[in-house]
Amino acid sequence: MQFKKRGNDDFRLDVTPLVDCVFLLLIFFMLSSTLISISGIKVNLPESSAEKIEKEKKEIKISITKDGKIYLNKKETDLKKLASKLKEMHITNRNGVVIIHADKMVSHGRVVEVMDIAKTAGFNKLAIATEPKKKKILKK
Repeated sequence: MQFKKRGNDDFRLDVTPLVDCVFLLLIFFMLSSTLISISGIKVNLPESSAEKIEKEKKEIKISITKDGKIYLNKKETDLKKLASKLKEMHITNRNGVVIIHADKMVSHGRVVEVMDIAKTAGFNKLAIATEPKKKKILKK
């Protein structure tokens, strides 16, 4: 019994759709990474050698700029309004963490004043944000 020989069929894999998908993913990740920002308020944080702390889900951010302006979750406020707003927030967010982003030029008394307001509002977890210390390279 003889079998017929088939002609040489070239099998080619078309990679064009694969390349298209890779480029689309690349563009997506490039665009989405540029939309991530840490804070809209310019605060020059002090440096610390402490390890990074994981973010809490229920955090309340208070920023104090070097000219003394106070922001609660990126909205400008004053000390009197801060106290009432924090009391309102404590009703719905009892286990929240208050993170204070104070410029390193802000007086210690101002930071303590804000911490006292947060403590009076009922928040027990307070934290002060810092920048990681830059490692110095020793030359030989």
